[in-house]
Amino acid sequence: MKSPQTILLRPLQTEKTSAQHAASGIVCFEVARGANKIEVRQAVEKLFAVKVDEVRIVTMKRKPKTLGRYSGFRPAWRKAYV
Repeated sequence: MKSPQTILLRPLQTEKTSAQHAASGIVCFEVARGANKIEVRQAVEKLFAVKVDEVRIVTMKRKPKTLGRYSGFRPAWRKAYV
């Protein structure tokens, strides 16, 4: 099993996630690209000593970025609503 610190990369704190947390107790994390729902559930339960009801994972698509004449992409990443 992977360690919880490698699965949960960081918490996401935005206006949307703050409103969701206040309304229904949902917390949002940036997770590793290869993590699945079961691994995320076990990592949150182990790190924070809570019981998780459900996990939803969203893959955020890569974005094109340009700096002067150079163009490229920001990497894709995943976030989990717990």
